[in-house]
Amino acid sequence: MQRPPLRQAKTIDNVFNSAYWHLGQQDFTINEIRTKLERKTENQEWIETVLAKLIENGYLKNDYDFAVRYCEVAFSNELGAGAIRRKLQRRGVSVTEIDTAIEQVMDEKGVDAFKMATSRLLSRFVNFCGTNREKVYAQMTTKGFSRVEIDHALSQHPQRDTLRSKLAVKADKADLATEIIKLYNKGKGETLILQELKQRLIDVSDFEETLYQLTLTEDVDFYQSCRNQLAKKRYNLSDYKEKSKAYAYLSRKGFGSDEIKEAMDPDND
Repeated sequence: MQRPPLRQAKTIDNVFNSAYWHLGQQDFTINEIRTKLERKTENQEWIETVLAKLIENGYLKNDYDFAVRYCEVAFSNELGAGAIRRKLQRRGVSVTEIDTAIEQVMDEKGVDAFKMATSRLLSRFVNFCGTNREKVYAQMTTKGFSRVEIDHALSQHPQRDTLRSKLAVKADKADLATEIIKLYNKGKGETLILQELKQRLIDVSDFEETLYQLTLTEDVDFYQSCRNQLAKKRYNLSDYKEKSKAYAYLSRKGFGSDEIKEAMDPDND
């Protein structure tokens, strides 16, 4: 929805009042206030007069002083340097002034980024129920902390051993038989299925027994599956090189030598 036009200033006092109102809400940079006043009036002389008076009376700070004050407040609220940089850059402050301000405030206030990250993590996560490692890192990164700082904070957390990856949490909910059948239906052989389950952190301690039960119920038949996968290709099995390619293909799919040999046996056609 289009913003309604702002009532234009009729006098310079209207411009002053607009500036005071905005600054009463929060601190702004000089350029931010300039942009707001340009919506109020096209009279550049009024705008420059108002800005000069605001700076003279201490209502407006130059960008560096603004950045220093911003850093002081942000650090006291346990906001990391990364987030401070992003927010100040969006507000038009130069990178050089931002980095200098961060360094000055950290030195003057004795800010320890590692302690601050640890404190923030402990206050936001008493335990890690209902979350995962990726979410914790994402939230802490958004708050301006580096990977090293987050790693340190986690090392200090009493519940650190309970924090699991998204993959591990998902693996806990997985049913082994169901996952085997899913991969089998995609034309994958036993060794490839086992490899993928391990990569997904699914508990495979009962893999052999589960697979045996699935073969008994005929939910899984790797010999037939191997033949099906070979049939999808157009290898000339009477040619040695083509036959070697077919064998390598089926081997990559996870099928065993017995399954491959039977599939490639012309007597089984």
